[in-house]
Amino acid sequence: MKFERFDFEAAFGTGVQLPPSTVAEVAFAGRSNVGKSSLLNKILNRKSLARVSSMPGKTVTINFYSGDGIRLVDLPGYGYAKVSHSEKKRWSELMEEYFSSGRKIRLVVQLTDMRHELTNDDHTMLLFLKEMGFPFIVVMTKSDKLNKTERAQRLEQLKVELKSYGSVEAIPFSAVTGEGAEKIREQIEKYTESE
Repeated sequence: MKFERFDFEAAFGTGVQLPPSTVAEVAFAGRSNVGKSSLLNKILNRKSLARVSSMPGKTVTINFYSGDGIRLVDLPGYGYAKVSHSEKKRWSELMEEYFSSGRKIRLVVQLTDMRHELTNDDHTMLLFLKEMGFPFIVVMTKSDKLNKTERAQRLEQLKVELKSYGSVEAIPFSAVTGEGAEKIREQIEKYTESE
Protein backbone atom coordinates (compact mmCIF):
# COMPACT_ATOMS: atom_id res chain seq x y z
CA MET A 1 0.00 0.00 0.00
CA LYS A 2 1.32 3.44 -0.96
CA PHE A 3 0.64 5.42 2.20
CA GLU A 4 2.31 8.59 0.88
CA ARG A 5 -0.35 8.78 -1.86
CA PHE A 6 -3.21 9.50 0.54
CA ASP A 7 -4.85 12.91 0.30
CA PHE A 8 -7.34 14.86 2.36
CA GLU A 9 -10.80 14.18 0.94
CA ALA A 10 -13.30 16.12 3.06
CA ALA A 11 -14.44 17.04 6.60
CA PHE A 12 -17.97 16.65 7.95
CA GLY A 13 -19.53 18.18 11.06
CA THR A 14 -22.86 16.35 11.14
CA GLY A 15 -23.94 12.77 10.54
CA VAL A 16 -26.25 13.60 7.64
CA GLN A 17 -23.30 15.07 5.73
CA LEU A 18 -21.28 11.85 5.80
CA PRO A 19 -20.56 10.48 2.33
CA PRO A 20 -21.68 6.96 1.36
CA SER A 21 -19.32 4.24 2.54
CA THR A 22 -18.05 2.77 -0.72
CA VAL A 23 -14.58 1.50 0.29
CA ALA A 24 -12.95 -0.01 3.36
CA GLU A 25 -12.44 2.48 6.20
CA VAL A 26 -9.91 2.53 9.02
CA ALA A 27 -11.01 4.88 11.81
CA PHE A 28 -8.70 6.61 14.30
CA ALA A 29 -10.25 7.29 17.72
CA GLY A 30 -8.95 8.67 21.00
CA ARG A 31 -9.30 11.46 23.46
CA SER A 32 -8.42 15.04 22.63
CA ASN A 33 -4.72 15.84 22.46
CA VAL A 34 -3.65 12.16 22.26
CA GLY A 35 -1.89 12.77 18.95
CA LYS A 36 -4.18 11.43 16.20
CA SER A 37 -3.13 14.07 13.65
CA SER A 38 0.57 13.54 14.41
CA LEU A 39 0.13 9.79 14.00
CA LEU A 40 -1.67 10.18 10.67
CA ASN A 41 1.05 12.49 9.37
CA LYS A 42 3.74 10.01 10.42
CA ILE A 43 2.17 6.88 8.88
CA LEU A 44 1.39 8.79 5.67
CA ASN A 45 4.95 10.21 5.50
CA ARG A 46 3.59 13.75 5.34
CA LYS A 47 4.50 16.80 7.40
CA SER A 48 1.11 18.46 7.76
CA LEU A 49 -1.62 16.61 5.87
CA ALA A 50 -3.59 16.24 9.11
CA ARG A 51 -3.63 19.52 11.01
CA VAL A 52 -1.88 19.32 14.37
CA SER A 53 -3.13 21.66 17.08
CA SER A 54 -1.71 22.63 20.46
CA MET A 55 -5.32 23.17 21.60
CA PRO A 56 -7.15 20.00 22.72
CA GLY A 57 -10.63 19.54 21.29
CA LYS A 58 -9.74 21.27 18.02
CA THR A 59 -10.81 18.44 15.70
CA VAL A 60 -14.58 18.82 15.74
CA THR A 61 -15.25 17.18 12.40
CA ILE A 62 -14.80 13.71 10.95
CA ASN A 63 -11.92 14.05 8.49
CA PHE A 64 -11.57 11.64 5.56
CA TYR A 65 -8.27 10.85 3.84
CA SER A 66 -8.38 8.63 0.78
CA GLY A 67 -5.82 6.67 -1.18
CA ASP A 68 -5.06 3.21 -2.54
CA GLY A 69 -8.73 2.24 -2.56
CA ILE A 70 -9.40 2.83 1.15
CA ARG A 71 -10.24 5.69 3.50
CA LEU A 72 -8.53 6.67 6.73
CA VAL A 73 -10.98 8.44 9.02
CA ASP A 74 -9.84 10.86 11.74
CA LEU A 75 -12.60 11.01 14.36
CA PRO A 76 -13.01 14.00 16.70
CA GLY A 77 -11.25 13.58 20.06
CA TYR A 78 -13.34 12.88 23.15
CA GLY A 79 -13.06 13.81 26.81
CA TYR A 80 -12.05 17.45 26.58
CA ALA A 81 -13.61 19.16 29.62
CA LYS A 82 -13.73 22.72 28.24
CA VAL A 83 -16.13 21.86 25.42
CA SER A 84 -19.72 23.07 25.88
CA HIS A 85 -22.57 20.65 26.60
CA SER A 86 -24.15 21.31 23.17
CA GLU A 87 -20.79 20.60 21.48
CA LYS A 88 -20.43 17.33 23.41
CA LYS A 89 -23.96 16.37 22.33
CA ARG A 90 -23.15 17.15 18.68
CA TRP A 91 -19.95 15.12 18.95
CA SER A 92 -21.84 12.19 20.47
CA GLU A 93 -24.47 12.24 17.72
CA LEU A 94 -21.79 12.51 15.03
CA MET A 95 -19.88 9.51 16.40
CA GLU A 96 -23.06 7.47 16.81
CA GLU A 97 -24.07 8.22 13.22
CA TYR A 98 -20.61 7.25 11.96
CA PHE A 99 -20.46 3.92 13.78
CA SER A 100 -24.10 2.86 13.40
CA SER A 101 -24.74 3.61 9.73
CA GLY A 102 -23.42 0.35 8.30
CA ARG A 103 -20.12 1.76 7.05
CA LYS A 104 -17.33 -0.50 5.81
CA ILE A 105 -15.24 -0.06 8.98
CA ARG A 106 -12.52 -2.70 8.81
CA LEU A 107 -10.41 -1.53 11.75
CA VAL A 108 -10.48 1.06 14.54
CA VAL A 109 -7.11 2.35 15.73
CA GLN A 110 -7.74 3.36 19.34
CA LEU A 111 -5.12 5.84 20.56
CA THR A 112 -4.15 6.20 24.20
CA ASP A 113 -1.39 8.21 25.88
CA MET A 114 1.30 5.73 26.97
CA ARG A 115 2.25 7.90 29.96
CA HIS A 116 -1.14 7.43 31.64
CA GLU A 117 -3.59 4.71 32.61
CA LEU A 118 -6.58 4.30 30.34
CA THR A 119 -9.23 6.90 31.18
CA ASN A 120 -12.92 6.15 31.79
CA ASP A 121 -13.58 7.56 28.31
CA ASP A 122 -10.99 5.17 26.83
CA HIS A 123 -12.68 2.22 28.55
CA THR A 124 -16.12 3.38 27.36
CA MET A 125 -14.83 3.53 23.78
CA LEU A 126 -13.12 0.12 23.96
CA LEU A 127 -16.22 -1.48 25.46
CA PHE A 128 -18.35 0.06 22.72
CA LEU A 129 -16.00 -1.28 20.01
CA LYS A 130 -16.00 -4.73 21.57
CA GLU A 131 -19.79 -4.85 21.95
CA MET A 132 -20.35 -3.59 18.39
CA GLY A 133 -17.90 -6.18 17.05
CA PHE A 134 -15.49 -3.73 15.40
CA PRO A 135 -11.91 -5.06 15.09
CA PHE A 136 -9.55 -2.70 16.93
CA ILE A 137 -5.96 -2.25 17.98
CA VAL A 138 -4.58 0.01 20.72
CA VAL A 139 -1.80 2.44 19.87
CA MET A 140 0.02 4.02 22.81
CA THR A 141 1.26 7.44 21.72
CA LYS A 142 4.14 9.53 23.13
CA SER A 143 6.24 6.43 23.89
CA ASP A 144 9.43 8.53 23.57
CA LYS A 145 8.47 10.40 26.75
CA LEU A 146 9.03 7.32 28.96
CA ASN A 147 12.32 5.86 30.11
CA LYS A 148 13.02 2.11 29.85
CA THR A 149 11.69 1.27 33.33
CA GLU A 150 8.54 3.40 33.01
CA ARG A 151 7.86 1.88 29.62
CA ALA A 152 8.17 -1.71 30.87
CA GLN A 153 5.88 -0.92 33.82
CA ARG A 154 3.31 0.73 31.57
CA LEU A 155 3.23 -2.24 29.16
CA GLU A 156 2.62 -4.62 32.07
CA GLN A 157 -0.13 -2.35 33.45
CA LEU A 158 -1.78 -2.15 30.06
CA LYS A 159 -2.07 -5.95 29.84
CA VAL A 160 -4.21 -5.81 33.00
CA GLU A 161 -6.25 -2.84 31.75
CA LEU A 162 -7.02 -4.56 28.44
CA LYS A 163 -7.73 -8.01 29.89
CA SER A 164 -11.52 -7.76 29.65
CA TYR A 165 -11.40 -6.87 25.93
CA GLY A 166 -9.86 -10.16 24.77
CA SER A 167 -6.65 -10.44 22.79
CA VAL A 168 -5.75 -6.89 21.77
CA GLU A 169 -2.74 -5.84 19.69
CA ALA A 170 -1.02 -2.96 21.55
CA ILE A 171 1.61 -0.88 19.75
CA PRO A 172 3.85 1.75 21.37
CA PHE A 173 4.14 4.74 19.04
CA SER A 174 6.18 7.94 18.84
CA ALA A 175 5.58 10.69 16.29
CA VAL A 176 9.09 11.94 17.18
CA THR A 177 11.11 8.75 16.58
CA GLY A 178 8.69 6.95 14.27
CA GLU A 179 8.52 3.94 16.58
CA GLY A 180 5.48 1.80 15.79
CA ALA A 181 4.60 3.52 12.49
CA GLU A 182 5.51 0.49 10.38
CA LYS A 183 3.54 -1.87 12.65
CA ILE A 184 0.47 0.36 12.33
CA ARG A 185 0.81 0.38 8.54
CA GLU A 186 1.02 -3.43 8.60
CA GLN A 187 -2.18 -3.67 10.66
CA ILE A 188 -4.01 -1.35 8.25
CA GLU A 189 -2.89 -3.47 5.29
CA LYS A 190 -3.84 -6.69 7.08
CA TYR A 191 -7.40 -5.56 7.78
CA THR A 192 -8.02 -4.00 4.37
CA GLU A 193 -6.15 -6.36 2.02
CA SER A 194 -9.28 -8.26 0.93
CA GLU A 195 -10.82 -5.08 -0.49
